[in-house]
Amino acid sequence: MTGIDGVALEKVIVHKVGNPSRAEELVLSEDPLTLNDEIVSGLLTKYFLGSFNEHELYHFTHLSDLSMNEVYQYCFQIFEDRDTFVDNSRLLARFLYEKSTHSKVKEGELYIVMFDKVPFEGDYTRAIGIFKSESKETFLKVFPHGRNYEVIHEEGININKLDKGCLILHANLAEGGKVCIVDHTNKNGDTRYWVEEFLQVTPYADSYHQTDKYLNLCKSFITNEYPEKFEVSKSDQIEMLNKSIEYFKTKEQFSLEEFTEEVMHHQDIVDTFMDYKRNFESAKSFEIEDEFAIHVNAVKKQQKVFKTVLKLDKNFHIYIHGRRDLIERGIDDETGRKFYKIFYEEET
Repeated sequence: MTGIDGVALEKVIVHKVGNPSRAEELVLSEDPLTLNDEIVSGLLTKYFLGSFNEHELYHFTHLSDLSMNEVYQYCFQIFEDRDTFVDNSRLLARFLYEKSTHSKVKEGELYIVMFDKVPFEGDYTRAIGIFKSESKETFLKVFPHGRNYEVIHEEGININKLDKGCLILHANLAEGGKVCIVDHTNKNGDTRYWVEEFLQVTPYADSYHQTDKYLNLCKSFITNEYPEKFEVSKSDQIEMLNKSIEYFKTKEQFSLEEFTEEVMHHQDIVDTFMDYKRNFESAKSFEIEDEFAIHVNAVKKQQKVFKTVLKLDKNFHIYIHGRRDLIERGIDDETGRKFYKIFYEEET
């Protein structure tokens, strides 16, 4: 999130939340932190808000009724009455503790925060933050001792690495609010307790999420399903990855029919892709539209993970940006070794 220098850090309270399946404790604070040091407040603000993408928005949901979503209800009460901050922060900690039974859930500090003047959609708004730090790092502290120096080690939190976070903006509350999510300690999806069980949020079906999910779909299909169902080389996969990201970079509007014609060409590949798309949507519980406006920020985010590098053993990496017709793949008759032949006009 950008433009956070002017954000007001109003209240912060810290609770310790363990994993009940390992008999770890829940330790609740009585009062908020005393925030007299401007430098500490600034560092905390950077730690809390620096990792959020304000374009990637979610909203609270519940299978029965939105009012039964615990996190939504506790935060709604804080927005309505600031005096309930401490009590509702303790209820949030208790609820997270109840949801922290998975074997991979780590013990950590839970921060509940009240913000003001948070930049959002061209204006400023109030917000409530819920953050959990699970990872500790070792730091060296050098200090003078007489005419010499001493070194000791301390464990602490890296303010550039937020583990888990949720920012609830004071907007659209009647329809589930507008929420930003961070979950850096769950990149492999081992457990979804933070997003699905504790927060119970789902993404908005806006252009950002449509673009983001479609690029996720394309990358997953090209990387996994495409080589499994068809006889293709790694360079063929990279070519399709390049065509996919190039389509999204050069178009303003997505059209499924146009995309499959320009990127996949063959009907059997298109049919396989459509089957994969249906399974992908079912697994993600998110329907991707056949036409939508392409969101530039979602494309920029995904472009970083669309790897177009051909790795050959541990000796060579070939970066392929296009022109698949200038690459030939074969096997040497005498040695049986595989090779790639690359054609070019000039060396730079």
